[in-house]
Amino acid sequence: MDLASQIYVRKSCRNYLDDEIDMAQIHEFISNVKQLDSSIGYHYKIFKKDEVNIRTRWKAPYYLALYSEDKLLSGVNLGFIFQQVSLFMQSIGIGSCWVGMASLKEKDSEFVILIAFGKSDKMTRDISSFKRKSLSEISDYADERLIPAQLAPSAINSQPWYFKHTDDGFDVYQRKQNILKRQVLKNWNPLDMGIALAHLYVENEESFNFEVKTSFEKLKGYAYIGSIEI
Repeated sequence: MDLASQIYVRKSCRNYLDDEIDMAQIHEFISNVKQLDSSIGYHYKIFKKDEVNIRTRWKAPYYLALYSEDKLLSGVNLGFIFQQVSLFMQSIGIGSCWVGMASLKEKDSEFVILIAFGKSDKMTRDISSFKRKSLSEISDYADERLIPAQLAPSAINSQPWYFKHTDDGFDVYQRKQNILKRQVLKNWNPLDMGIALAHLYVENEESFNFEVKTSFEKLKGYAYIGSIEI
C-alpha cells in the first residue's frame, strides 16, 4: 500500500459513480491510523448522500462525518488523520473531497466537517496541473523535502502553511488571514495545516516527529503550530 505516491496524482474529486463500497477496509485503516496528538478524542460516522445536507452542485454517494473534542490543535489533528484516510481511499480506487458546504441534519457540538467519497474514474491528475505556491513562498528558502506539503489541498486553495528551517527540521506556522478571509477560513485552515502535515508524514513515515515547543521564533502574520522532523 503506497500512500505516498497518491500525493502526486490526487485531486479533490467531484465526479462519482453510484457503485457500492465495502466499508470494512476503510474502518480497518482508520482503526490503525496515526494521530498527530493522541490526547485529542475524535470519532467519525459514515452517511449516505440523502442523510446529510449538501449545498454543492455535485453529490457523492457517501460522506464521512468527522467529530472532535474542542482542544488546542484539534482541527490540525483531524486534518492529519483523515488526509491519511483520503490517500488510502485514493489508493484503492475511491475518490474523496473535503466539503465545507455540507452539514448534518442533526446538530452535534463535536461535528467539524464532512468528506465526500465514492468510487470514481476521474480522481487523478498530472502533477503539472496543481496550482500551488512556490517552495520559496511556503518556506524561508526552497526545499524539495516540502513538495508533499506544497501539493496538499486546502480550503479555497488558501495554502496557509509556512515552514521555517531549524537545526533538526522545521517550525510550522499558519498564515493569519485578513478579516474577510478569516470569516470563511478560521475553521478550515487548521484542518488544512493537518492535511499538509499528513503528506509530510506519509512521505517520511519512519523519521517524522511532531512536537509543540515552548520556545520558537514569532513571525509577523503567522501563528506557530508546532515543529517537525522529517
